[in-house]
Amino acid sequence: MSEDATPRMHATTILMVRKGGRVVIGGDGQVSLGQTVVKGNARKVRRLSKGGVIGGFAGSTADAFTLFERLEGKLEQYPGQLTRACVELTKDWRTDRYLRRLEAMMLVADKEVGLLLSGAGDVLEPENGIMAIGSGGNYALAAARALADSELDAEAIVRRSLNIAAEICVYTNANIVIETLDEA
Repeated sequence: MSEDATPRMHATTILMVRKGGRVVIGGDGQVSLGQTVVKGNARKVRRLSKGGVIGGFAGSTADAFTLFERLEGKLEQYPGQLTRACVELTKDWRTDRYLRRLEAMMLVADKEVGLLLSGAGDVLEPENGIMAIGSGGNYALAAARALADSELDAEAIVRRSLNIAAEICVYTNANIVIETLDEA
């Protein structure tokens, strides 16, 4: 099978919402290879830096784990400075021959800031406290923005938005994992 004919791994909707003194990152559990669901309960959201940072990834699992490990190292090098750690990681991601081949995107947050990281060199902070990545990211993002002014708290917005994305996106399921941090 030629490289172009290799089935592509599709997966994931990751959503971050900051509201009411909390930041929440949630993600679905589906991993698809081509047109086949190969796993329905993957854990793509986790805690980093001794629980002080939460993150979620979309893309290749092995690549995302490599990036999470590198981010942990940067957080140890720059304790309490999530933005600086992310900028340094992204610099490495763009310039290192090995890292620049990694195919993943990440959402990470601490009590003060939430960021999107990409291999294109992006370190982006959302204007309105809401950001999403992955196959169903745009669906979840639209749902979360629509729910942001409601009485729902951040976790409820993430859950509802991910369920909406799962109803629309064939690469997203309703097996949701949530991590939460209370702001300082």
